[in-house]
Amino acid sequence: MAILDFIHAPKLLNIFIIPRFNKEEKKEIMGTNYASYIRNFAIIAHIDHGKSTLADRLLSETGTIALRDMKDRVLDTLELEQERGITIKLQTARMSYEYSGDNDSYVSKDPYILNLIDTPGHVDFSYEVSRSIASCEAAILLVDATQGIQAQTLTTVYKALEYDLEIIPAINKVDLPSAQVEKVTDELINTFGFSKEEIILTSGKSGIGVSELLNAIIERCPAPTVGVESKQELDSKPPRMMIYDSFYHEHKGVVVLVKMVDGKITEQDNLFSIGSGEKVEPIEIGYMRPIMEKQKELLAGEVGYIATGLKDIKLIHVGDTLTTEKYRKGNIEQLPGYQPPKAMVYASLFPVEANDFEEFSQSLEKLALNDAALSYQREHSLALGSGYLCGFLGLLHLEITQERLEKEFDIDLISTSPTVDYKVWLTTKDMSKVPMLSVAQQNEDDSFNVRTAGEFPDPTLIEKVEEPWVRLEVLTPDEYIGNIMELCQNHRGEYKRMEYISSEAVIEGKKHVILKYEIPTAEIITTFFDTLKSATQGYATMDYEFIGYREADIVKVGVLVNSEDAGALSFLTHRDKAERRGRDLVKKLKELIPRQQFKVPIQAAIGGKVIARETIQAYRKDVTAKLYGGDVTRKKKLLEKQKKGKKRLKSFGSVEIPKEAFLGALRVD
Repeated sequence: MAILDFIHAPKLLNIFIIPRFNKEEKKEIMGTNYASYIRNFAIIAHIDHGKSTLADRLLSETGTIALRDMKDRVLDTLELEQERGITIKLQTARMSYEYSGDNDSYVSKDPYILNLIDTPGHVDFSYEVSRSIASCEAAILLVDATQGIQAQTLTTVYKALEYDLEIIPAINKVDLPSAQVEKVTDELINTFGFSKEEIILTSGKSGIGVSELLNAIIERCPAPTVGVESKQELDSKPPRMMIYDSFYHEHKGVVVLVKMVDGKITEQDNLFSIGSGEKVEPIEIGYMRPIMEKQKELLAGEVGYIATGLKDIKLIHVGDTLTTEKYRKGNIEQLPGYQPPKAMVYASLFPVEANDFEEFSQSLEKLALNDAALSYQREHSLALGSGYLCGFLGLLHLEITQERLEKEFDIDLISTSPTVDYKVWLTTKDMSKVPMLSVAQQNEDDSFNVRTAGEFPDPTLIEKVEEPWVRLEVLTPDEYIGNIMELCQNHRGEYKRMEYISSEAVIEGKKHVILKYEIPTAEIITTFFDTLKSATQGYATMDYEFIGYREADIVKVGVLVNSEDAGALSFLTHRDKAERRGRDLVKKLKELIPRQQFKVPIQAAIGGKVIARETIQAYRKDVTAKLYGGDVTRKKKLLEKQKKGKKRLKSFGSVEIPKEAFLGALRVD
């Protein structure tokens, strides 16, 4: 399936839309008070707490999707999302619902407009959560009745509170035999201060409490503020809309999803991007239901899409502000946008077959059209050929990107071990001394971005090196505090503080604490999470946030095979970890590199200092087998002759490292 087709395609979603009222008559019915009928909300939760299943039920309950056409996880349009049961790509759906609650002040003959933005829950995709939150006025805080509060639950709530969103607490999966509703209710009350009456008990699978939840959204979610009291004011106010997501459509080009903040736009208006300065001539505008439904206009407070017709998604930035061409020189204030997604880890991707590189390049370009967080640049390795150095949000993002490339485009790929973005300051201004670096890598503070060992300059030319750090929060039962502290200290973590969630909060019969550390990003991007789960029997969860760069003693560990530099196996690490990692690598290479007719030394070195060595013994023919007697000097003479031959062979012999050895070695932590 082509990447250009997978987002919001009717044939994929298999949706039959049942309109609750005529879309052209809606604004006439509601008059200038239309915004009071709009509710923009998101669902936020930890991964696997049932967000997508609940979203399915909301779509079904509101009649947005016919029951006969309903399928599981309808907003998860990627095949990979369906397979793994996780949400990767942010989705939007516009629903209509007639209030059926007990509060007479909300009873209306006109249905309410509910704009749902489903969000991913994994820590790697927290930027998607932030984009959806900034487009809403309320958020449903969904907590699994069998798992309770998790680290990501706390993080997303804090993020929602930063945007002053109304929080609607809901406990999901209450119909499961293992559900602990009372315990989770107490957790929410003690941790966030909710009252018991505020908490809604739901089940996305069976539909329990879904109508109560929809009524609660209408009652508790504030209507968007449009700042006008008449249609004339709306028409005259300069339009401003915030881009919160984008994707590529095969026929309509770049499609941006927007939250209308001020004014209105029509399908005839030419638009202007305040941040990038790009002029946009829309092909069409409309709503996501969740397929695209064309409209004549978008009004303040609404959420919709704009098909720009642009062929390059890089021309439109998520978080930017759009206005009409008419107000291009009107000093329109840009809306507070989002921070652009920052890559946390980098890894190189190479096609297994060199002939697949062109196809791989095209596939990566198509994938990047729908993934604003994926960055890539071309590189070449003597061992692995041509490939791309890619930036990812985390290890899951890397894994999903590679899997999508392999499944959707049928390309076998090799992924190198992940690394981070170091900042290097040089003692020289002469770029000819550092041919591995380019001016494009230079920052405003005169530092250079270095992501691979091949780009790392000679140590004598380095003034200082800085590495990225993150703020790490680990939620764990208090009995595992010692294990986690030991793990974090072994990974160069700096302890900050420990907080009990509440003196009364007990989760799964255990008191839980939040351990807060500051730790280098490079220490948590490989096996840290797996080790954390093992150390806590699977109870601990973690979340992290980038906080900046700090000076570090980073060194390049080179690998020599038979005294020849194997540059593709070199890596960057902290000096304290260099010897251990070097020993692990040469031991692994000893197992992977085939034996030769001569001894092959494998060395790990920092500059000219060897820090680890292993030797692959040579094949040895028993040249003394034909001897049946005589003096021992005859035996020594033959062995000496063999030794000279092997020494001569080694002087001009070369060792070819098989690709399997590179793959195995690159995965050593």
